[in-house]
Amino acid sequence: MNQKVAIFRKEHFNAAHRLHNPKWDDETNKSIFGKCNNPHYHGHNYELIVKIIGNTDPETGYVIDTKKLSDIIKNLVIEKFDHKNLNEDCIDFQHLNPTVENIAIVIYNLIRPAIDQALDIQIRLYETENNFADFPASTNF
Repeated sequence: MNQKVAIFRKEHFNAAHRLHNPKWDDETNKSIFGKCNNPHYHGHNYELIVKIIGNTDPETGYVIDTKKLSDIIKNLVIEKFDHKNLNEDCIDFQHLNPTVENIAIVIYNLIRPAIDQALDIQIRLYETENNFADFPASTNF
């Protein structure tokens, strides 16, 4: 059987951040980022969904072993970001504004090397119930 299947793994982490562009003055940052520019930071309960797409293995029936996928996510993402200040504690955002879009791209780049290259992956990261980012972007809703 050679049919593509998508499998999903959901994880959670909590992190603080501040949206701020150091090239701009305080007024510009405040007008663009609003309360997300709070100099004392603010936090989110992020919901991360990793989508893996590929053919099922004829021996196991898996696209990927979800326990292994969970371990990859926990080791490479959750341990790195959970209960951290993304601006202050994470080198990934030393020169990168930690928007939900940028966090999704960083997560993709962290886990892509750990997943079989024959499999496609997509990251969906919810910053709030209403705001989320997909990377790579998809034209399908």
